[in-house]
Amino acid sequence: MKLIILFGPPAVGKMTVGQELEKITNLKLFHNHMSLELVNQFFDFGTPPFERLDHIIRFAFFEEIAKSDLDGLIFTYVWDLNQQEDTDYIEAVAQLFIRQGANVIYVELKADLSERLKRNRNEHRLACKPSKRDVEASEESLLHFETTYRMNTLAGEFNRKQIFVIDNTNIEPLEVARLIKQWLDQTSGNN
Repeated sequence: MKLIILFGPPAVGKMTVGQELEKITNLKLFHNHMSLELVNQFFDFGTPPFERLDHIIRFAFFEEIAKSDLDGLIFTYVWDLNQQEDTDYIEAVAQLFIRQGANVIYVELKADLSERLKRNRNEHRLACKPSKRDVEASEESLLHFETTYRMNTLAGEFNRKQIFVIDNTNIEPLEVARLIKQWLDQTSGNN
């Protein structure tokens, strides 16, 4: 089994690339908004009940998937690399899978801010993520994240064995997915 942690800043294309990767592999996608949007129907983002329920839902899924006979999972996440709490969260997710013998692989997406601001208004994004439909608020949040958090690695800092970093500013999601699959095939020796 594989766990692919697909991370990067908001509107970089994590969900869309994950959807394309799911189509060309035997991996299932759990993009971060699958649970966020469900819980947000009942509780405001960031409130204690929201955080508790989102955590319970995600980890219940992760535990069952890690124990299953599925080939693996793609999980998308906006990871503040300066925040130990975020790193601990990702490590907890990874450990659920590692305990079951899974291989954990990190894929980082990067894209220029101007491109991410365009993608923030993309119809597909808005259709899949109701909480982003207030585009002005979503853009304000994206800019806040940009100035407050560090969501991409620095050269040489990420010492994990299996990480693939790709700047997808000018690459279509299906091509990004193909590049990821090619890298996975080369690093694991599997098709």
